[in-house]
Amino acid sequence: MAIASTTLPSPPKILILFILLLGAFAEARDPFACDPKDSTTTNLPFCKVSMPISDRVKDILGRLTLQEKVRLLVNNAEAVPRLGIKGYEWWSEALHGVSNVGPGTKFAGAFPGATSFPQVITTAASFNATLWEAIGRVVSDEARAMYNGGMAGLTYWSPNVNIFRDPRWGRGQETPGEDPVLAGTYAASYVKGLQGTTGDRLKVAACCKHFTAYDLDNWNGVDRFHFNAKVSKQDIKDTFDVPFKMCVKDGNVASVMCSYNQVNGVPTCADPNLLRKTVRGQWKLNGYIVSDCDSVGVFYNTQHYTSTPEEAAADAIKAGLDLDCGPFLAQHSENAVKRGLLNEADVNSALANTLTVQMRLGMFDGEPSAQPFGNLGPKDVCTPAHQELALEAARQGIVLLKNRGPSLPLSHLRHRTVAIIGPNSNVTVTMIGNYAGVACGYTSPLQGVGNYAKTIHQLGCADVACADDKLFSGAIDAARQADATVLVMGLDQSIEAEFKDRTGLLLPGRQQDLVSKVALASKGPTILVLMSGGPIDVSFAKNDPRIAAILWAGYPGQAGGAAIADVLYGTTNPEGKLPMTWYPQDYVSNLPMTDMAMRSSPNKNYPGRTYRFYKGPVVYPFGYGLSYTIFVHTLASAPKVVAVPLDGRHHSRNTTASGKAIKVNHAKCNRLSVGLQVDVKNTGSKDGTHTMLVFSTPPAGHWAPQKQLVAFAKVHVPAGSQQRVGINIHVCKFLSVVDRSGVRRIPIGVHNLHIGNVKHSVSLQAATLGVIKS
Repeated sequence: MAIASTTLPSPPKILILFILLLGAFAEARDPFACDPKDSTTTNLPFCKVSMPISDRVKDILGRLTLQEKVRLLVNNAEAVPRLGIKGYEWWSEALHGVSNVGPGTKFAGAFPGATSFPQVITTAASFNATLWEAIGRVVSDEARAMYNGGMAGLTYWSPNVNIFRDPRWGRGQETPGEDPVLAGTYAASYVKGLQGTTGDRLKVAACCKHFTAYDLDNWNGVDRFHFNAKVSKQDIKDTFDVPFKMCVKDGNVASVMCSYNQVNGVPTCADPNLLRKTVRGQWKLNGYIVSDCDSVGVFYNTQHYTSTPEEAAADAIKAGLDLDCGPFLAQHSENAVKRGLLNEADVNSALANTLTVQMRLGMFDGEPSAQPFGNLGPKDVCTPAHQELALEAARQGIVLLKNRGPSLPLSHLRHRTVAIIGPNSNVTVTMIGNYAGVACGYTSPLQGVGNYAKTIHQLGCADVACADDKLFSGAIDAARQADATVLVMGLDQSIEAEFKDRTGLLLPGRQQDLVSKVALASKGPTILVLMSGGPIDVSFAKNDPRIAAILWAGYPGQAGGAAIADVLYGTTNPEGKLPMTWYPQDYVSNLPMTDMAMRSSPNKNYPGRTYRFYKGPVVYPFGYGLSYTIFVHTLASAPKVVAVPLDGRHHSRNTTASGKAIKVNHAKCNRLSVGLQVDVKNTGSKDGTHTMLVFSTPPAGHWAPQKQLVAFAKVHVPAGSQQRVGINIHVCKFLSVVDRSGVRRIPIGVHNLHIGNVKHSVSLQAATLGVIKS
């Protein structure tokens, strides 16, 4: 089926020729350093590609003056002309496509736009690690192409892997959702796609942000610049650190960004326990640590953490910060050294980390066109294959929440005229969410459905705020005439965004009123499509028999309207699952966003957060999503008992808490896993891809979550057939829990595994020799 889309206007032929010439011209980027045409630098040791990177870095550091060094500690690093090194802008963004949010990237000339994938919360709903890595590969192709054309950098401060802890958070849309394992798997997969996996060399350098316990922007008079997140050791280890640890250890990310907030009274960018001890020491970050933009200035000027700016600069660098997004370190580090608050050796350590990353990117290897990826150019941006992947990602991320009857998919024969109603019915830019760039082109929901049927279009509300009912009558008339009605409602960046947390979870303004009135008047089935990053309390629609179906599309990217239409008409069988809990409005009515505790506390009337700890009523649970077919699980094989071998150096008396939970670092974890074989049968009449989530309920204990995601897999199963899926669950990583002291332990006893409606019990037993009995 052809896809109608809004693309950039066609330029005249002379302009096309000019752009092509400019494109060919733009690809010949001058070398950043070590220009083979510059005889003064070609023989310097730091330009010798044959030398180890560490020796080359040492050579540069030995040649730089202190004044030159401090000017390299900031995002807009200054040139060092006498050494043939150009200036460099470190700040570029690529959250879900190359973005022009940071000053390092611009769209113009041969690069008018880049492929804009769905917002991360939507892509996370696919639960497809292969897809996440594929998107990373496309984004880094386009980033390298734009770098070669002189329009972008090579250091991208993405992804955002914070936990979507509170449903009101304006930036929850940027994250992979509320589950630490999901977020960590997303982080590692997307980073591998961006950076490549060939040895120590980097295609582009990714960055996992914002470390740590950052998930409040501006709520009820409290903003991120002033917020002190009070977090228990247990929650840090069990929830907030998990995605970052996986990003560093499994994804081998080249950078971590510290956040604006304080954690337990210390700014994250000045905390040596977080940066030097944890990220670099325990997790072995191979890369640099950067501040969120102006974080160092914020903890001096806004949080008043130090009494002088020199102390602030010294505290940050000594804590392990290598690069300041902002001018602060360039302004105050030299004086900090002169006053004895900082050693020049500390500055050298910071620069060694940033220079090493630039070397791994090939920035000191001379002519860019002669290097790996040097052939990428305008022809490699917005390619048909890249745009097809953006469409496929949207299809995989859409979640079917309700399908009464079933009413979906719509029929080509019976639903020839469709009323498309709602403030998001013909949007384009709304579909790409925040931290986006300029898309290659758009297909709005109206255009998408227009490829399948004749449409009658009415907004119903002028915008998502929906302040009045002036446009209701036109929408109600359209619904009376049409064979089916599709309402595209929800949110946009005016409601949820960076700097803006939501006050509640209901649809804004009069939206709910419009939906109910249109559903009452509609001649055919009424379908509600929601665009949003955060969850919405749509209990009214879930319980209204006049509303036949509900779809959540998140912010579905440049091809979002085509993907929505493909799902509505059954060209695509929906396979997405919610990456966050959809709570009722009551959940937030007495819940301060500022309370960071994850676990519920019934005596304090505190409900707990996320599906792992909240036991109350939900609108839709984490992991929920329907299909147009029926999948049945059968467990083909699984162990009943798994022995957890103890490290011989630790006597068993020291390894258990009342004999109930072994410290993870006392177990021989290496390849210790629980292997399952699951048969998935498609008993329906439509081919489909099944998203299989595996949860574990650990043995009852004070600190254990009620259940936690331990594995997920995708499997395509044609109608009437069956596929076998192998799942391996790493015992130490995924069947462990964290005690109140922040120590990760493996609970001994029965763990219940849940796959759909199949339940299997596996008993973990401490042993000096690991024997697995089936």
